[in-house]
Amino acid sequence: MPSPRTPVPPRLTIEDSYLELLADTLESLDLPARGQFLQRYFLAITHLDLPDSQCLQLWDEMLTRRRMLSDQLGRQVSLKTTLMDVLSTAGLFRVPILIEYEDLKKLQLNAVTDPLTGLHNRRLFGETFEKEINRARRYGLPLGLVILDLHRFKEVNDKHGHPRGDEVLRAAAATLIKTLRTSDSAFRIGGDEFALLLPQTDAAQGLALSRRIETVFEETVQPLQLSVRVSMDHGVATFPLDGEQADQLIRVADERLYRLKHANHGRSVSRATTAPAQETPAPETPERSTSTPRTISIESKRPTEKTDEVLSIAASAAAAGISLQPGSAQAPPVAHTYPRKAERVSMGGTNAYALLGEQGGRRARVLDLGFGGVALEMETTENLPESLLAILHVPILPPVRVNLKPVWSRRTGEGQFRVGCCFVS
Repeated sequence: MPSPRTPVPPRLTIEDSYLELLADTLESLDLPARGQFLQRYFLAITHLDLPDSQCLQLWDEMLTRRRMLSDQLGRQVSLKTTLMDVLSTAGLFRVPILIEYEDLKKLQLNAVTDPLTGLHNRRLFGETFEKEINRARRYGLPLGLVILDLHRFKEVNDKHGHPRGDEVLRAAAATLIKTLRTSDSAFRIGGDEFALLLPQTDAAQGLALSRRIETVFEETVQPLQLSVRVSMDHGVATFPLDGEQADQLIRVADERLYRLKHANHGRSVSRATTAPAQETPAPETPERSTSTPRTISIESKRPTEKTDEVLSIAASAAAAGISLQPGSAQAPPVAHTYPRKAERVSMGGTNAYALLGEQGGRRARVLDLGFGGVALEMETTENLPESLLAILHVPILPPVRVNLKPVWSRRTGEGQFRVGCCFVS
C-alpha cells in the first residue's frame, strides 16, 4: 500500500489510454504495415498527408521525446503532448490551435454548407465536380450536370419581401433533396442558382429528372400562396458528349438554361398577348382535334400521365437545343401516321426495354421515344399484330402501359429489325 505522502499518478484519459494501446500494438507490426497505419493515422488526426517513411520517423521521434521529457519532469508525459511537440518542432504545425474534435467537424461542415438551404455550397461543388469527372473518365461512364435557377424570383422578393424569398429558396432545396437519388449531389451555387451532379446519367435521363424537379417544385411552393408564379428552369450537359472539362460543361449547361428560359418566356408572353378576352373556352377546332392523341391505359381507360411525362422530354431537348441521338441510325423516310413534334429521345446506353403482348411474353429493346411513338428493336417481325399492348420500362419512370401500332420496319446491320410504332388510344 503506497504511503500517504506518495503522490498518486494521475489517471489517463480515454484518449491517452487509446494512444498507449496504439503504441504497444505498433511495436508488434513490421515496418511496412506500421508505416501504412501511421500514414492514415496522421491524416485522420492532423489532416497531414505524409509519406509512410516520414510517419515512421515522426513516430520514433515522438517516443524518444516522450522518454526524455518524462525523465526531466519525473512523471509520465502523455503521447498526445509529445505528438504536438514533435509536429510543431518539425514545422508541420506552424500555428497550432487546440480545438475539440466535435467543434472541428462542425467547422468543416459549415465551410461546405449553404446556411440558408442546407445544400452543399459552391466551394464544394467545384471540388466534387472534378472528382466526379475523373471517376466518370476512369470507368467510361456518363456524368450529368444540371444548372437550375428560379424564374421570376426577383419579383417574389420585390412583392413579398426577402423572408418569403428565403422560403422559396428552401422550398427549392427541399425539392432537390426529395427528388434526387442517394448517389446524386445538389449544390446552391448562387443567389437563386442551383447545380446537380448526376453520376451515370445521360442526357435523356437528365432531362427527365429536370422535368420531374419542375413538377415537384410547383407542388412544393403552392402552400406559400405567392402572387407571382415562380418556376424552376434547367439546362443539362453531359460528360463526355458536351465536353470533358468542368468549365466546358458548365458553359454548355448555362447556354441551354438561358435558351430554354427565353423560349419558355417568349411562349408565355405570346399566349398572354394573344389570349381572347372572353371567359368561355374556345371551341375545339378540327386542326386541334387531329393532334397526337394521349396514351390510354388499358385498365382505367384514362390518359396515362407518366407516358405524357416520358414523351414530353423531347420538347425540353428541342427547346434547349440538345441532340439526344448522336450517331444513331435514322429510319428511312416513311409516311408517319402522327407527325413528330420534337426530336426523339435516344435510349442508347440504357437498359430500356418493352414487354409485348397481354402476358408480356415477348421482349424488345427500346431504341428511342418521341411524342408520337417509339422505336423498338426485335429479332423478327413474324407474327407481329397490327396493334399490340406493351409495357415500357425506361429510366427514371415506373413501368408504363401503352397501345402500339407498328407502322414501318427495316433490318439493321446487326441482323435485327428496327420497328417504328405509333401510340394509339
